[in-house]
Amino acid sequence: MYRISIFYLFPLLAALLSSSALARGVYLTPEAFLQQTFSAAIPQVQSFWLKTPDRQRAKDIFNRDYRGLRIRYWSYGNKSAWIFDEIGKTRPITIGVVIVDNQTTGNKTTGNRIDSVSILEFRESRGDEVRYPFFTGQFVGLALQQNGTDLDGAVDGITGATLSVRAVTRVARFALYLNGQVHPGTQGYLNGQVIPGGQSVIDE
Repeated sequence: MYRISIFYLFPLLAALLSSSALARGVYLTPEAFLQQTFSAAIPQVQSFWLKTPDRQRAKDIFNRDYRGLRIRYWSYGNKSAWIFDEIGKTRPITIGVVIVDNQTTGNKTTGNRIDSVSILEFRESRGDEVRYPFFTGQFVGLALQQNGTDLDGAVDGITGATLSVRAVTRVARFALYLNGQVHPGTQGYLNGQVIPGGQSVIDE
């Protein structure tokens, strides 16, 4: 009886280890993400230097102090691309967010809205469902509410991937805030009210 139990236990353990390994992976390199975002040559990387108001807004969004002095991004035309590493449960998830400014749909012009969200690399053992379009597609077209921290539309969660969902949502919110600081004239950002923030410079 003991030998039979061990015989059946090994395939089960192997399956569990295999599923955990499959959840982890590089799905899109930063270079490929930027090439998809900008059909022409990848624009020069720029840096947004965080100041006190930016750090406070980051703390409101992430519920913790944000580490680092600057955030790198790429911008060309009406598109800006941002790449972040955000902890899901114990390990960082690399997330790419593309924001569009002054986008016209029919007779309506909106700005500072999400164009796409992509999971570039997932390092957790579970919760990788956030990489699929059925989840990331929910962010397309979303902007910030008047409070400058919350999204103006709902994002459905995923059973068993709650922490990953929260990580992606936090990053999407912060990317919208930062893009509003980089492009303060875009419509749809706090009704034109610009929160004083940091400064952008082109990286040499």
